[in-house]
Amino acid sequence: MTASARAAAAPIATAFDHRARLAHRIAFTAAALLLALVASLYAATARAEVGTPFTPAAFEAAQKAGKPILIDVHAPWCPVCKAQAPTLAALPAVPEFKGLTVFSVDFDTQKDVLHSLGVQKQSTLIVFAGPKETGRTVGDTDPASIRKLVATAFAG
Repeated sequence: MTASARAAAAPIATAFDHRARLAHRIAFTAAALLLALVASLYAATARAEVGTPFTPAAFEAAQKAGKPILIDVHAPWCPVCKAQAPTLAALPAVPEFKGLTVFSVDFDTQKDVLHSLGVQKQSTLIVFAGPKETGRTVGDTDPASIRKLVATAFAG
């Protein structure tokens, strides 16, 4: 290649390099934005813990003490569980539900508990008055209906 041909090709090569760097920068920025979006969506769908994590010992102690108990069976990916969460979180602050003990059971990791309670689906709510089960529901998101269910633990 002659010197004049090299000189003529230099701006073309420089322009090409600039376009390639710009394309890489745009692709990297797009990938970073997509990753940030996915992370924010995951964080937005996470459900705050409602109640105390279930342990057989704590549940048995609450039953022996004759306490009113609500068991919330949830899964982090469950939209119905997310819809139930605000109502369940507010229950202990309701004066007529004073003394309510709320236990949280993770549907995905506590399979032994699900089996012992006869639970087959996430979004299951079970209410006890001491050792006696007083009611259960699956998939209920109506605040009035949930409060009515919890009231059965205080009826005795």
